[in-house]
Formats: sequence, structure tokens, C-alpha cells
Amino acid sequence: MSKKKKRAKNHLNNEVTKGIFTVLEAEPQKSFNYKQIAAQLQITSTDQRNLLIKRLGQLAEKNRIAQPARGKYKAIYVPTSFTGTLDVNSQGNGYVVTEELEEDIFVSYPNLNRAFHGDTVEVQLFQKRKQSRPEGKILKVVKRKKTAFVGIVDTYKSFAFVRPTDHRMYTDIFVRLDDLQGAKEHEKVLVEMLDWPEDADSPFGKVIEVLGIPGEHDTEIHSILAEYGLPYRFPPEVEAEANALDTRIDEAEVARRKDFRDVLTFTIDPKDAKDFDDALSFRPLENGDVEVGIHIADVSHYLQADTLLEEEAYERATSVYLVDRVVPMLPEILSNNACSLRPHEDKYTFSAVFVLDANAQVKKRWFGRTAIHSDERFAYEEAQHVIETGKGEIPETVSIREEGAYQVKGALVDAITTLDQLAKIMRRRRMDYGAISFDKVEVKFHLDENNQPVGVYVKESKDANKLIEEFMLLANREVAAFIGKQQPVKTFIYRVHDRPDEDKLMVLNGIVKRFGHSLDFKNPKSLNSSLNQLLEDVKGKKEQNLVDTLAIRSMSKAEYSTQNIGHYGLAFNYYTHFTSPIRRYPDVMVHRLLDHYLKGGKTPAEKTYEEKAKHSTSMEILAANAERDSVKYMQVKFMEDHRDQEFDGVISGVTEWGIYVEIVENKCEGMVRIRDLKDDYYTFDERQYALVGERKGSVYQLGDEVRVMVKHTDLIKRHLDFALIGKR
Repeated sequence: MSKKKKRAKNHLNNEVTKGIFTVLEAEPQKSFNYKQIAAQLQITSTDQRNLLIKRLGQLAEKNRIAQPARGKYKAIYVPTSFTGTLDVNSQGNGYVVTEELEEDIFVSYPNLNRAFHGDTVEVQLFQKRKQSRPEGKILKVVKRKKTAFVGIVDTYKSFAFVRPTDHRMYTDIFVRLDDLQGAKEHEKVLVEMLDWPEDADSPFGKVIEVLGIPGEHDTEIHSILAEYGLPYRFPPEVEAEANALDTRIDEAEVARRKDFRDVLTFTIDPKDAKDFDDALSFRPLENGDVEVGIHIADVSHYLQADTLLEEEAYERATSVYLVDRVVPMLPEILSNNACSLRPHEDKYTFSAVFVLDANAQVKKRWFGRTAIHSDERFAYEEAQHVIETGKGEIPETVSIREEGAYQVKGALVDAITTLDQLAKIMRRRRMDYGAISFDKVEVKFHLDENNQPVGVYVKESKDANKLIEEFMLLANREVAAFIGKQQPVKTFIYRVHDRPDEDKLMVLNGIVKRFGHSLDFKNPKSLNSSLNQLLEDVKGKKEQNLVDTLAIRSMSKAEYSTQNIGHYGLAFNYYTHFTSPIRRYPDVMVHRLLDHYLKGGKTPAEKTYEEKAKHSTSMEILAANAERDSVKYMQVKFMEDHRDQEFDGVISGVTEWGIYVEIVENKCEGMVRIRDLKDDYYTFDERQYALVGERKGSVYQLGDEVRVMVKHTDLIKRHLDFALIGKR
């Protein structure tokens, strides 16, 4: 038999087999004889009918189908339906993630049944073949994750289409010319999907916002927010309600609070910060102990229930920090004015006040509403100078003041240096208890007056940053413990963090061994200790960002919940978010609940707060994704001026379609596509995180040092393409 005839026979054999399963699985409770199956498959020729009979016998003999009676056949497994979330990849196929199964369910493109990435769907399992992954088809969309999509307009004579920019969206959206809202050819828009008629190839929609010309700065930043359903302006009615608030400091209100206005108080924040939601007060005591107040903006004083402001703050749930702007949770009158603890102004605060001894042990604690007056505002750089020198002379090169150099009064110098010593003791103690020390590299940009990136730098976390971090952790931990230890159990919002994924840690261990490091899996304490040692050992080395990234990926995600399981990464049994209510809605809830319990209130319904906790976690994830996309956009924009330049890089990711490379000097990441590797035929080895050449055995593996050249930049897709020069 010729190869051509053999291929044709095999193809027919496969088609008949597929047809048998299609018929039987469509009605799994029913039995069929070969004539009924042949009729449904429209088999009429004698040869095909004989092949059908033969394949039915073979499949029954191999127990791939059931034969309940002579000449009768049926599916062995009744397909079961599950509800889950659809994850669509760039190839157009999907996976349904469901809590009911350990493995994700693969759904090929033809079986997506109009479901989109992120939708909640009902999926039906096909009969599972031996040693194969679960596969199924989507029966229906239970709930759309979103109905508005960013895309680019293509106009025709009597209609238009919007091409979504999200590579996971596999269909254009049809728009009538009357529904374009003035959008022109090739403009970027936000389009809302209205309907998808059964007889239509594409869904119908209407443009709800024109974003602008693709590639322009504001267009792309607004597109990032629109893709995640994040607003970049407040509704006029919300602004009006905020502007109508009485933000004056009322002495009658101060009288109902603990007055700290005469206690030395200051803030330490980034030099470009516009809202200051935490301040520290410092008072030495006669016995050598110190009283430290962590004073937090009293947002809940202004943000009242059943108001438009409250609804808007809850819906947003978090501020969004993009590269060139902040999209605040609260209108400016609150975030930058009334609730911002600006220097030399009286402010309402909610405070956690502690008496600490020389070993940073808490001897007394107090929580309640207060009034403060900040004596000074420090940038981190200025506080760092005080810590390093022990002096209050801030040189012009460090000072953020317009007048240049200035002198800090001695009491503030003593406060900062003493608090730094206490913070270092608390940090060492946390590490000894098993906390994980993540100092993830944070990429920042120098922007010109037009928000164009002119430089890239890595943000460093120094002692001044860690000072603030430790006292915020102290307040968050003590507030959570104060409520969490009470009996009977009270409803509360915790910030929780589960144990890491050990399989991912094993993968991490395999990778870091190539750099001469290792993890100790003897027991939880030794694992944490060795993980901290690893993170310390890679600091400043080429593999640092790779190791930091993989270590973070091995960790569970922190989230908000009413169910306290502790915080693994911080090694705290109780933890919450109390310290940033200007930018986080959970902190507002914590303030309200704490105040309620301090006044003797009864515990409210847990279910309501659990729903709010889940919403807050969800919005936090969206904001983080938007922030990551804005960094990626700015990196691509920065690299536009570096086309055809060569850089040293480290392979930061490996996939079946190529390798990701991170440039060492500026942390910009791009892709070398597998089709552009011409020296060999490469396949993806999932176990090694590597591309392996089939002919020459060349290997490109996670962590390898390479030399690359910038080949192509795409602002709209926020993507960098590199050409591989070779290994270093």
C-alpha cells in the first residue's frame, strides 16, 4: 500500500472513531446499534459501514466504550458538568479551573461556545482517555467577567468592527455606525458587548468611550485602566458630595479624642508623595521606655455609610499607582487635603499607641481616635541621612526643600535614631520567628515634563523605609491580635497568607542550584531560614530578580478574609491592614470595626464582611495587574530609543513559543521568539524550564546569561521583541 493510501485509510479510521464518541457522548444514557450510529454519521457506503462495525468491536474490546447487550453500544462514562473560571491563552484554547477537580479542564477553541477569558462557565467533561488530561466543552456562560473591551476601530461602508487588543479575545465586535460615538478609523475605544445573536459570527456592541489614537501616552494609560474596568475620574456627583464636606478641625470634636498635638510627631514618605496617611509620634519616658504613636488618617470620620462617597470608595477598594499618576480611591479633597497628615496642620487620626522598652517589647498599648499636629515632613532620603550620620544637618543634595539645606531640631534627630534602633530589633525578631525577607526589585522611571521616560532606576529599600515598615507592621499586628484573641470570636477583616507551594519550592531549588545555592527542606524553620539566606545571597547578583520572582511565585497570595489563618510570610499569627485607609478600603473597615468594639458593640454578620473582603482582594489584583502593565508600557516606550542596540540579559522565562529575557542594566523584559532561533529546531522542555535543540542539543534555560539586541517595540501590545546574539 502506498504512503498516500495509508494516510487516507488512517484518516478515515480516525474520523469514524471520533464520530462514534461524538454520537455516544451526546446521549450517554442511551444505547445505539451500528445502524443508528451510521445514520447519525451519514455513513452509507459498504466499506465505511464495515469499518464502523470493526471499530465498534475494537473499542468495546479495549473497554473504551460499553457493550451492554449484543450489538448495542454506549459511552462508558457519563460526562459530568462542573462550574469554573475560564482561562483563555493566546492560541485561542482554554482551561477551566474548578475547585471540584485537581486538574484544569482543557477546552479547545471550537468548544469555547462564545465564552471569554475570565468568564464563569459550566463545562461538560468528555470521556477521559487513558493517561490524558481532562477535556471538555463549555455548555453555557454562567457569568461574564466583563462586557466592555478595549479595541481598535475598523470602519467599513455601512458598519464597523472593533478589534480587541487583548490577545485572549478571539472575536471582533460588530458595531453599527450610529453606535460609534464619533470614533474614527483606527482609534482606540472602549466597546460594550450588547448581544451575540445565535446566527451571528460576532457579538454586537456599541462604543462607550473614545480613548484616542493608539500609541499616544494618555491613550495607552487610559486603555490600561479601561481594560481592567478601573475608572480614571470620579463621577461629578461624588466630587460634589466630597467638596461639600466640612473639613475644618472642630475643637468640640478634638475634645472627644485623645489630644496628641503637643507630642513630637512627624511623617516619613517618598519625596514625591502627595498623601500622607501615617505619622509617628515619639515621647521618651522617665524610666527609659519610650511611647510611640502610630497615627493613621481618620478616613472613617469623613467617609460615612449610605453616601455616594462610601459607595465609590467600596467599588474602587484601592488606589491604583501607575507609572505617571495615581488613580486615588478617594477624591482629592480627602486624599490630598483633609485626610493627608500634612506638616504644621492639625488632623484627625485613628491611633495605635505603644510603650516600648529598650528591647522593643510592647509593655502597654492603646487604640482610639486622636488629634495630631505633624511637626515635620521627611522624605525617605532625608530620614536616611539622619540615620546614617546621627546629625540634623540635611545637605542640599538630600533635601527636598526648595530653600535647599536645612537643620532638623535635635529632638527629631533623637526620635528618628531611637526608632531606627527599635525597628532593627523588631525586624531581627521577625526573621528569627521565620518571616521571609522579600526585597523585590522595584523598577522606577525618570520622567520628563511630558511623562516620557528618560531613565530607568531600581528603587532601594534602606533603613528609613524599613523603620516605617516595622512600625506599620507593629500596629497592624497588634490591632489584629487585640480583636482576634477576644472571646467570643468577633467578625474582623484579616490580612492572611497561606503556606507556600512545596512543589514550586522544589522547582525553585532545582534552578538556584545552578547558581550554587540551595534550600533546606528538613523542617519549616530550616526552610524559611535557607530561603532568607538565598534571598540575601543573591542581592546585587545577576540572578537576583530571577530568584526573587520565582520565590514570590512559589508563595501563596496574601488576601483579605474574615477567617484568620495567620500570615506566613510575616510569621504573624494575627495580622490586618490598619495603616493606609486613604488608599485601601479594608483599612477603613478595620477602623470602623475596631471603633465599634472599643465602644462595646456586638459582632456584625460575618457573611457581609467576607463578601467585602473578597471584593477588596479582587480589586487589589486588578490594580496590581494595571500597575504591572503601566510599567511594561513605559519599559517598551523607553526601549523605543534603543532599537538595534545590544544588551546583556538573563533568561527570565521559558515557554513553548520562546524565551523571555530581562536586560541586566534596566530590568526591561522582552521575548526571543522560538521561530527566530535558526541554529537548531527547538522544543520546550517543561521540566527543565528550557528550550532544547533537537539536532545539536543546544539548551536555553531559565537563568542563562545571554546577549540580545532590541528588534521590535510595540506600544499598543506593550511588547518587546529581542534578537538573540548568543550566550555570554
